[in-house]
Order: sequence, then C-alpha cells, then structure tokens
Amino acid sequence: MTWFEVWAPNAESVQVAVGSRDDLVRHPLRPLDGRPPGRWGAAVPGAGHGTDYGFVLDDGEVLPDPRSLWQPYGAHGLSRVYEHDRFSWTDRRWRGRPLRGSVLYELHVGTFTPEGTLDAACERLDHLVALGVDAVELMPVASFSGEHGWGYDGVHLWAVHEPYGGPDAFKRFVDTAHALRLAVVLDVVYNHLGPSGNYLPRYGPYFTDAYSTPWGDAVNFDQAGADEVRAYVVDNALMWLRDHHVDGLRLDAVHAINDRQAVHILEELAVAVRGLSAHVGRELFLIAESDLNDSRLVTPREAGGHGLDAQWSDDYHHAMHAALTGERQGYYCDFGSLDALAKALTKVFVHDGTWSTYRERRHGRPVDVLRTPADRFVCFLQNHDQVGNRASGDRLTASLPPGLLKVGAALLLLAPFTPMLFMGEEWGATTPWCYFTDHVEPELARAVSEGRRREFARHGWSGHVPDPQAVETFRDSVLDWDELHKAHHPELLEWHRSLIALRRSWPELTDPRLTEVHVETAREDTGERWLVLRRGRVSMAANLGARPAEIELPASRLLLASDPDVRLDESAGAGASAGSAEGRPLAPSSRVTLPATSVAVAAASPVRPPRTRDH
Repeated sequence: MTWFEVWAPNAESVQVAVGSRDDLVRHPLRPLDGRPPGRWGAAVPGAGHGTDYGFVLDDGEVLPDPRSLWQPYGAHGLSRVYEHDRFSWTDRRWRGRPLRGSVLYELHVGTFTPEGTLDAACERLDHLVALGVDAVELMPVASFSGEHGWGYDGVHLWAVHEPYGGPDAFKRFVDTAHALRLAVVLDVVYNHLGPSGNYLPRYGPYFTDAYSTPWGDAVNFDQAGADEVRAYVVDNALMWLRDHHVDGLRLDAVHAINDRQAVHILEELAVAVRGLSAHVGRELFLIAESDLNDSRLVTPREAGGHGLDAQWSDDYHHAMHAALTGERQGYYCDFGSLDALAKALTKVFVHDGTWSTYRERRHGRPVDVLRTPADRFVCFLQNHDQVGNRASGDRLTASLPPGLLKVGAALLLLAPFTPMLFMGEEWGATTPWCYFTDHVEPELARAVSEGRRREFARHGWSGHVPDPQAVETFRDSVLDWDELHKAHHPELLEWHRSLIALRRSWPELTDPRLTEVHVETAREDTGERWLVLRRGRVSMAANLGARPAEIELPASRLLLASDPDVRLDESAGAGASAGSAEGRPLAPSSRVTLPATSVAVAAASPVRPPRTRDH
C-alpha cells in the first residue's frame, strides 16, 4: 500500500492513475482536512516500490507527480514509486567534511566519462582521491527533458535523471565517494525550471508574473500560495541531504530568486539545513552562486545575513582570466591589471561599490575583511559557465601555454579562498566543453540553436558556434582520459597534486583570515608582470610576464617551483627542480630569478619583513 498526496488548490477533483502505461487504474483522492488548502491524498492498496503512476486533475490527462522521486520514462512520462529505505548504505560512520579548508572539483556526469553515467563516474573517483581534492561537486542531476544537457533545465527536481542511472545509481555514487573520504556537493536550481516537461503550473501557483526573469515567470516565493512553493523547495533540499546523503548543495543563480518576505527563502533554507545537520550528526552546507557581489549571503543570521556557508566569487575568476589571457571583451573590460588581481586576492570583490563599465553603473559592496573568513568564497579559474558559455567552449588550454597554466593553478590553490577545479583542468584537458541541449520539441530546438548563433553575432563573434542541438557538440565535450598519458599532461597533473599537498602541509595556506594576506605587485608601466603573495611564513612569487623577473622574497627555503630554471641568488647556492618538495635554505632577503611564465613557492622565516606596496 502506498500513500499518494499532491497539492492542487485549483482542482475540483483529483485522481491517481496506477499501473502500467497501457493499463492505468484511476483511484480518487480526497481533500485533506487540517492541512494547507488544496492538498489531496489517499492510500492505494497493492501499490509499492516500482509502481508506475500519475495524477489526473479534473478528468484531464495523466500528469507526472510534482514530487516524483523516479522518472524512468523521462520528463513527460509516468512517475514511479520509489522507497528510499530500500537502499543499503555503507556510510553509517561518515560524518562529513567541513567546507572550510576543502578543495572542490566540479564535474558533469554526462561528459565526465564516455559512458556518461553515475556508475562510470564512480570508477574515476580514485583519480580525485589521488589528486587530493576533498569534495566532488556534481552539476544538476534532476530529471530534464531529453537525453543530454547541462541539467539547468531540470523539471523534476526530486528525481535523478534516468540516463545517468536513476536514484539508486546516485546513491551508489554518494556511498562510494564517502567510502573514499570524498564529500559530495550537488548543484540544485530553485530560480527557474526548464521549458520542456514543466507541469507544475497545472497543479498550482508555483510561478508568478509579478517578476520577470530570463526564463519567463518567476518562481513564486512571496505571492499568494507561496507557502507551499517554499515548502516544496525546502523539502527538496532536505531530501537530497537526508535521503541521498549529500553533504552540500550549490544553489544556482540566487540573484534570480525574487522574494520580498521578511524571512528570505535562502535564510529559511539555511535554518532548515542547520537543523538537519544537528539531527543527523553530519557536516552539511550551502553554497550560493550570485553575481551581486554581496557578502550578506554568507554573513551569519545573527549579524543580519542569510547565513549561507559560502558563495561563488566571479570577480576572482574575471581578474585571473583577464590577467592570464589578456582578454578584455564583455565583462572582462574592468579586469586584467595586476592591481585588480591583487584586490581580488585581498578584498574578494573587485567591484565593491565601484563603477562597472560593463554594467554602466556601480556594482557590489565591500567585504568586511576583519570579520568575514576568506574560505566563505569559492574561487576558480574555470567552471561550467566560464568555459561552456564561450562561443566554442574552449578551455584555458586553447590560449595559454603550460607555464601560465601552472601559474594560474598556483594562484588558485594557494590563495586564501575555497578553490574549485573544473573536470579535466588538473591535467590541462584540451577537449572543449560546449553548451549542448537535447530538446525534443522542434520549435524549441530551433529557437535554442538560432538564439545561440544570434547571441554571439551580437558580440561580434565571426567564428564557428557549435549547434547546441547537434549530438556532435555533446560528444566533443566528453573528457578524453587518454590525454593523461600524453605530452605535458602528466606534468600538469603532478603540479596540481603538489600544490594541493603543499596547501595541506602548511597551516598558513588554509588560514581564512584575509588580514593575513599580503600582495606585492610589479609596476606595470615598467613592462614587468609579477606579483608576490605572502601568507604567514609562505610566499609565492608568480611571473605572468614574457621575460624573466628578479623578485625579492623573505628569508626562505624553496618549496615548489614550476620551472627547472628557477634560480636563487648566489648566497642561496642552488636552484630547485620543478615539483620538488624540499629545497636548500635561502639567505635572508633572498632574490629569486623566475623565467617567463613561472612560479615559485618559498617558506619564510618566522619573522616577517616590513611590508612593501601591499594591497
């Protein structure tokens, strides 16, 4: 026997159709008293795990369940009863990993392996363990229309996409990750639903035209009927954390969430997750994506913030990308200088109330560096957006030599923030990662393909724009694991491993105090492009320029160098080879000579010399 329940406040009658697709038997549901208005429910004998079903509103067509846990026939098909308790977990001793101090790794299930499944991804988790990451962040797995896509067009937020393997496969992935001491973060989308297979408006006021969004009507968080919509979102978040044992959620584009209630939905989520964490005895956390440059998202509720655990920092990416590549188009127009990079490393936001040329207005607000830990900001050189939203989906490997890739990795993994790698970045993958879709409706498919071409034409792009609907675009985006054994890729992989190991070895490198981060930069009018990042006893000298640079460092011993031609001054005696973990001691106030596009990391004496040109 299974209890079926649904919220349909505008329906005159509701039925649940149970059975096979060709032989459905309808059972009436009754209005439920003592519940919020519009709830219907009934128990159906004989129905259980694996039973197919759908709801019927006012004798209309059979619709999938808004809270379906299993969509074996896709976004438009029947739902299937799924019982969480049937899965045999082996992670009962798992207590989670704190987000602070962790290194994240973002992956897309469909392109992480040639098979494109959760079970195949499990087979590659050993690679992440050897790399040294602490948590794997999965792009959305919620069921969406079609076979392949990014996942941000999900329409069944409670069900795992069937081509990935469905709910049991997702649990196997999480269970395997925990056995390997890896936390799992899941990307969830609460600011919109996809255009195909979204049946929520037929059930009730899940959306409102009170606000406009790039995806049409906004999710209804503050208009009539919003209480049930808010419960839908909060319950969904708790389901992933509780029933699928996920450790954290990444909340997509929260700046697109419109909510004028006194308690914002993000704060409500934070309270609910903290309560669940206390109940299950596991570390649980929430990470927000936002382009508002507003640290109130991660300010504790007691201090008037929303109380989330971390947020993405696009400004760090923009500052790094523009400095490394020289690109200045679009939103990179205000970035690229070493001063901008220094500000991102020490103040988090480059736009903290300053003028944004791209937006043609002031943007952001300052971060209180005395009270806000740096590890509340997730930073990256690449991610699904910053690669996939480029016209051809080209990675940094398409424009940067290995030397600059190593410089960028060091500035990411040894910075004070919570770093995140994008799948394949650790070995300098050359496969593109494009925007791809699989819409089954011809008009929608055509609109997406034509819209993509128009978008880049408006920005002056004259090159090829891969068709999102072409299966080749999807296939070209699959990682080529054979690259691990070719050319310079093993060396890049070892460089990333060494940096992560170094980060773990020195407490200064996981110290979240922004007040302990100091950056010195070259004067760019001299033609030099170098900076020194100092964190306690550890100093990093990075040469982004095309000619050698001589840089003063505190009394040190060399820990790591990206180039075998890194040289110390005569009093130091000798250089260090790339990837070395220990070096010879340097004399006080040592001078390091860095070849073009190289980086060196040194351990300083306990006494820090006076600051010079700190930002």
